Order: sequence, then C-alpha cells, then structure tokens
Amino acid sequence: MKCIAILLSLSLLAGCASVQPPAVPLPPLADARFVPPSEKVGADDLFTLSPEMRSYLTSQAFTRHLRQKGQRHGLVEALYSKTDLRLEYESSRTRTAAQTYADRSGNCLSLVIMTAAFARELGMPVRFRSVDADSTWSRSAGLYLGSAHVNISLGDRPDVGTRSTDQYDALVVDFIPQDEAARLRARELDEDDISALYLNNRAAEMLVQDRIDDAYWWARAAVAKRPGMVAALNTLAVIYDRHGDAALAEQTYRTALEREPENVMVMRNLQPVLAALGKHGEAQALGQRIAGIEPFPPYYFFEQGTLALREGDYDKAKRLFEREVKRAPYNDEFRFWLGVAHLRLGDVKHAREQIAKAVDTSTRQENRQAYSAKLAYLRRVSAGTGTLIR
Repeated sequence: MKCIAILLSLSLLAGCASVQPPAVPLPPLADARFVPPSEKVGADDLFTLSPEMRSYLTSQAFTRHLRQKGQRHGLVEALYSKTDLRLEYESSRTRTAAQTYADRSGNCLSLVIMTAAFARELGMPVRFRSVDADSTWSRSAGLYLGSAHVNISLGDRPDVGTRSTDQYDALVVDFIPQDEAARLRARELDEDDISALYLNNRAAEMLVQDRIDDAYWWARAAVAKRPGMVAALNTLAVIYDRHGDAALAEQTYRTALEREPENVMVMRNLQPVLAALGKHGEAQALGQRIAGIEPFPPYYFFEQGTLALREGDYDKAKRLFEREVKRAPYNDEFRFWLGVAHLRLGDVKHAREQIAKAVDTSTRQENRQAYSAKLAYLRRVSAGTGTLIR
C-alpha cells in the first residue's frame, strides 16, 4: 500500500491557469489502417459519480468524518483511512472515478480523479498538479513504461462574496511518502490535461496487452485532447512502429521532438526507427547525442546485474542492483533482485529486507503476491534450522 501524504500549503484560489503550449500541427493520423475500437474510447465519464458513490456521500460513516474533521480532512480520511474504503494502490489499469471506487484500487492518476469527483460534488475547489518527481520506470510485455506523477489540492468551499484571487489553505493529497512530497515542485494542470493523461495511459495499457488497434484509438483521443502532449505523441509513434508503419512513426516522433528537442525517451525510440528506414547516419548521430545526454539508460545497471547473476558473480550482481536501486528506490523489480543477489550470497537477513521493500513498493497485485510468497519462505528459513536451499 503506497503512503498517502497530506500536505498543507498556502495557494491562490484561481492561481495561474494551466499555460498551454503554442499550437502544433497534428501528427499524421491513419484511421483507415486500424480496426475500429472494441470498446468505448473517451473520457466523458471520467469524473462521473456512480449511484454507489452518491450513496456513500450520504452515509453515516462519511458524514461522521466530515463532522469530526471538516470537509477537506474529513473527505481524505473517509477515502483513504484503513477502516472505511481500504483503497489499494494498484497500477495495472488507469480507472475512471466510478471504476476506482468500485474496484477499491487505482494508480495515482485514478486516485486523483476519484478524489476530485468527490470533492467537486461537495463544492470544493480542486486543482490538479504535475509533480517534478523523477520518472518511475517499469517493464511489461517488452515495453519500458515511464510514469510521471500527479497529485491534487483541495480548497475549502469558497464563501459567498470572496474574490477568485483570495487565498485559502490548500490541502495537497499525494500518494508518495510525505517527506519526499514536501520537497517536490509542482505545476498546475487543467481538466483537459488530466483527461489526456488518462487517455494516454489507457493507450499504453492496450499496448501491454498487444491490443494495437485499441491502443491506436486511445492514443488518437489523447492527441486530439492535447495535441502538444509529448507523452501522447510518443505513445502514438510507438503504436505506429509496432503496427509496421515506420514512416508514420518517424513523422510522429519528429513532431514530439519539435515540442521537446531534448526528450531522451523520444530520441531513444526514434533511433531504431531511423535505422529500420535505412537512415543509418542519422541513427548513429542520434545515438551519439543520446549518449551525451544520458549515458546510462533506465534498467542499464539492472541488465548488467542480471547478466552477472546468470554468470554466478553474485557480489558483482549485488553492486549493480544497488546502483539501480540508488537511482530508482521505488522500483520493486530492482529491490526484489537485489534481495535475490543477497540470497545467493547467503545473506538471508538483507535478502529478507530487500524483498520486504519490494512488497511495499510494488504497484501490481500479482507482483506483491509473488514477492510475499518468497518473503514468507525466507521467514520460514530464518525461523527454522538456518539451512538455506538456493
């Protein structure tokens, strides 16, 4: 279960509106090349409350929280206390507000969306924020997935007669450790930004499931919502590449780089596309540029560590996994394999510590179950004869 940090900060009620980038040309679209979507695509019902959510708003438990803690703190306690809804942080799918409530789980974007839906129903001003945290990387189905971070601030219901420039104490609700959340800078997003992020996440999730046609329509919707959003352009380009449309992928990556010329993720994706199109000189030059900006890509030390593990050099594997953990401390995969390296070295105590951290930091239920099973085994070993079977 991810920690929920609740920060109190002084903010402006209106503040600065989300500054939109200059208009950019749309990337090439190829609707005729893709089968129509197998499900409804869109974000129209993103913040819609279900009948069950409306019923919860009038329940005795919910109203008791508001009466005891006030609107903002009461809402947060009602949603995120361990005694009521018992929400679980889970990242395999990005959900609407109603889906998050029904499933009692969601990633940070899903939880932000659900919190906003409840807060708006209570008449609270809501502000979405993009947090300047390091991107979190994960792997699934041959894809490296970079995750940005968003949170939400809740204001008091404005009094009649207050001006939009009046200040109020904003309660910032975050889903990372509180001491870290307090140090991070954030910029405002508007509702269309959140909708585009949701659509883009759904496109990436379709890609993981190898549902390329569905992924296209979700990514297309994200680009239509926010044409300048580089993450959505990058996702659309990946879809083109996987669909066998290398020329369209190149065009779309270049559109993304017009917005962010130094975006290493986009450059890394573009490089093999250029090579596939026979543009080897450009691909080589781009590779040199990437190496100058980011010599060690995500998962570099991890891959070297797994190689050392296979070769039986457990001490080297441990050192490499430690380097990866140092730059990505919340990646459960890195923590788990660091634990495995300790285990191979016969250090059950540190193996147990790292695998326990993998359980704590994992955002996928199936991973938590696998790590927990390994951790239970190590605890049995520690409590038994002390004989370790590798």
